Amino acid sequence: MNDLNRIQCMLYRAGTSKGAFFLEKDLPLEKEERDNLLLKIMGSPDVKQIDGIGGATSVTTKTAIISPSKREGIDVDYKFLQVMLDTPTVDDKPTCGNILTAVGVFALERGLCNIEDGETIVNIYDVNTGANISQVIQTPNRTISYKGSQSIAGVPGSAAPIELFFKNITGGKTGHYLPTGNKRDIINGIEISCLDISMPVVFVKASDLDITGHEAPEELNINKVLFQEIEDIREQASHLMGLGSAKGNVIPKIAVVSSAKSEADINIRYFTPFETHPSIAVSAAFCVAVGSFVEGTLLNEIKSNDLIEGAYTVSVENPSGITEVDVTFPSLDISEVEGKTTRTARLLFNGEVYV
Repeated sequence: MNDLNRIQCMLYRAGTSKGAFFLEKDLPLEKEERDNLLLKIMGSPDVKQIDGIGGATSVTTKTAIISPSKREGIDVDYKFLQVMLDTPTVDDKPTCGNILTAVGVFALERGLCNIEDGETIVNIYDVNTGANISQVIQTPNRTISYKGSQSIAGVPGSAAPIELFFKNITGGKTGHYLPTGNKRDIINGIEISCLDISMPVVFVKASDLDITGHEAPEELNINKVLFQEIEDIREQASHLMGLGSAKGNVIPKIAVVSSAKSEADINIRYFTPFETHPSIAVSAAFCVAVGSFVEGTLLNEIKSNDLIEGAYTVSVENPSGITEVDVTFPSLDISEVEGKTTRTARLLFNGEVYV
């Protein structure tokens, strides 16, 4: 382990998030000591994070811990940690599909995997959820390429594409894609659908919360009545899902859904959960996509997809544009669903962070 006054670190823009990446061997093994170190590095608790490298928003205050994997067929293990802004808390319960985007290139940069000529496949195990992910990374002449023509909603410009293929994405936290056993439940007189597909998410129709679902994040973030209402729903739904109290935790996430104004299949406003996401998390996009095939859910009511074996592309309208994910059903058993999406990442710095 490094001298704890200076830690090897890489900062990545990964998908629509930004986070600090570390090798597990460079951090303390004891959880409390590790978490206190990460809080210091990111500058929390402080909403401005003036004394750390955090970005002062939930989507730019993320961390990833990577280690060589001992699992057969897996190259590296990925552990996601959400550092809170205003409390001395590090949450290890959720995952982050956006931060995941840079795990493969980080592993190559740190020499955890061999770089192939042309393209390199990195196989990843998500410690938080148990999902297996394969990433296809552009490596012409055995050199990692960050520049390219791939654009994604929520990120200016373009970069090299990183293809992500997902398996074992259902029931990672609760054991079932329908964690309450129902396709719909009622809380405070409002219908909800609770799904655990890549991420436990509580879905509510925007109209039931007296909003359109097309508001800008800034408009929603100042609506204190709305946030009180959705936090109450999230807390009760968390117990229904078998997750216990949601207090102090970022899961389950909550999202409001409505019909899309564009050519997309469905519109979403996704909460992190204490502010509105500027676009959408990859994990939530998979949850939306697969949920639209589960007859009887609120998602299926808005976008009625028939579950037939095969591959489908689902487009999700969000504040930054349209995010597409591919889902494949090898059988009519939803628990066997596989996912695919294309994201980008950019290395922002590589060096040492001082604490």
